[in-house]
Amino acid sequence: MINRTLAQRYFPNGDAIGHSLKLPGIEGNPATILSPPNIAATWLQIVGIVGDARNDGLRSAARPTVYVPYTFSVGEATEILVRSETSPMVSLHGVREQLKAINPDQQTSYSVDLETRLTSEPEWQQEHLAAWIFGIFAWLALALGAVGLHSVVSYTVAQRTNEFGIRTALGAQRGDLLRMVFKSALESLGAGILAGVILSLALSQIVAKWAQGNPRDPVILLAGAILLSFVSGLACAIPARRASKVDPMIALRSE
Repeated sequence: MINRTLAQRYFPNGDAIGHSLKLPGIEGNPATILSPPNIAATWLQIVGIVGDARNDGLRSAARPTVYVPYTFSVGEATEILVRSETSPMVSLHGVREQLKAINPDQQTSYSVDLETRLTSEPEWQQEHLAAWIFGIFAWLALALGAVGLHSVVSYTVAQRTNEFGIRTALGAQRGDLLRMVFKSALESLGAGILAGVILSLALSQIVAKWAQGNPRDPVILLAGAILLSFVSGLACAIPARRASKVDPMIALRSE
């Protein structure tokens, strides 16, 4: 079995399955790797392609990889992954007993659940800290933006109180006043979202150095725009509601 990176690099026409290859380094040092005689000179047929996995650190792209049966190459420190429906640590004793039943001389060490193994890696911890920092700044920016938009809309409504009173006196309904307030806010919101999308696309290469994933993912951009629109709508709701309930007599007397 080969991974997708190897298939795309050496078989760009998509015809990897059915071809054969040799693995000169599969035998290695006989003191640490057990393998059949002359396995390095044997042609091995490709029978399938699997997805890529990060096999060179969390920050590096996947390298070309070949998966062979364990009987072809058994290393000194072989790892076995066991899937369990219960807590992994609860099943640990049973797994060790099964290994002893197969080979009483077989020793086991470093038995932990996969999540603990991954989260203990320094690269994962650094990425986790970076994600928290980016998340805190993102929520802080969202809160500041919502407060700022609420303040601007409230100030605008206060400045147009007299206008709203005149419109109400001339027959404007509550919905008309709400649409007026939201329309002016949506114009600023649309311009801000458009500028944000443009800057996100322009700075995507810089962001990619600090965070994994695709900074140009349309789903992420759309979700961000929807979240900003929702928060902005809430920020505008209070001053818009206040504008729709203005008393014409009080509004006409306001300066």
